Amino acid sequence: MSGHAHWAGIKHKKGVADAKRAGVFTKVARIVTLAAKDGGGNPDMNFRLRIAIDQARAVNMPKDNIDRAIKRGTGELKDAAQIEELIYEAMAPGNIAMLVKTATDNKNRTVSELKAIFNKTNVKMVPAGSFKHLFKQVGVIYVNTQDKNADELELQAIDAGAVDTLFQGELLQIYTEPKELMKVKDALEKDGLQIENASIIFHPLDPIAIDEHTKIDYESLLEKLDELDDVQEIYDNL
Repeated sequence: MSGHAHWAGIKHKKGVADAKRAGVFTKVARIVTLAAKDGGGNPDMNFRLRIAIDQARAVNMPKDNIDRAIKRGTGELKDAAQIEELIYEAMAPGNIAMLVKTATDNKNRTVSELKAIFNKTNVKMVPAGSFKHLFKQVGVIYVNTQDKNADELELQAIDAGAVDTLFQGELLQIYTEPKELMKVKDALEKDGLQIENASIIFHPLDPIAIDEHTKIDYESLLEKLDELDDVQEIYDNL
């Protein structure tokens, strides 16, 4: 399966590299809060929360911050502003369909900040539901491949229940059905593999290609969006 992934090209995930950015704790805390709000504050019963806590630990978030984020989600923190998850859809130059996942306590602020960037970069926001049919939700697990045999890693992933794999640099991206994500992750960890990150993402069903000039402009757009605290993840059809 090496080099022939059906779901190649995961885009712009919030991972360990974001730890260098000042707003990473804010972003990750909101992931934890939303997970607790959606499925309760017990990570043993809420696999989304387990993944969120793993992400928080990956960026060295203090335990007190994690606990506070969980309590915010379960409503145990009185007078705390409510966080909601919203996905905005947009068309960027080059016919790039975008899904911008946000976590916000102020929808008006989020929309205003997004429109300010979109207006300056010739991006058109479109009605909800315009592009979601172009994507499929899948689980993805990132495994560090340093000092490991690539073929053996792929076999381990397949044995654990993966549906596809893709190597990118020192990371092996392992794809799963969404409902199998935690099961595969647990199996890989029992095999002693180092999990860098795991989440459920939107992957394009029919990826497109863009020219180099469009790519440069698009990368600049992504950097601007990534600077917004409310923006959690960005998916596209590239």
